[in-house]
Amino acid sequence: MGSKLRIHQADGCDLNAVAALFNQYRMFYGKPDDAAGAARFIGERLALRDSVIFVAAAFQEPADAAWEDAGFVQLYPSFSSLSMSRLWILNDLYVAKEFRGHGIGRMLLNQAKEHAVRSGAAGLTLSTHPGNLAARRLYESAGYVEDSEFVCYNLSLQNTAR
Repeated sequence: MGSKLRIHQADGCDLNAVAALFNQYRMFYGKPDDAAGAARFIGERLALRDSVIFVAAAFQEPADAAWEDAGFVQLYPSFSSLSMSRLWILNDLYVAKEFRGHGIGRMLLNQAKEHAVRSGAAGLTLSTHPGNLAARRLYESAGYVEDSEFVCYNLSLQNTAR
């Protein structure tokens, strides 16, 4: 890539950058463009500190180029009752299309792992679309193992009266 890369934990100063990447991530999964909603959601996560977000920025030559937002990973805290320990849910990992194939996703995964280790967690858990083969290869090459022990279920509350 002929560039430098930096990864740091996002804070309020990173809202616009992370929100733009988050909006692209959602569109990758077929959701409609919603920049305002993405900014609101990420702004809440940063303000409430109920997730941890790491953002990657790339600097490409020539010397007058600027840092460009390349990707992000978002983690949510959780716990395992069976192991009686902290876990992190790796909920979102996204690398902008123009930066794919340069190891940024792997670097973000490594940053997530380092954070989990520093926090004393027993592990990380994630899910991905079965057809997202590139992501699955990345996760497996980073040591993640497909769960064959448990079946996951979801219950949507979108249309439930409150």
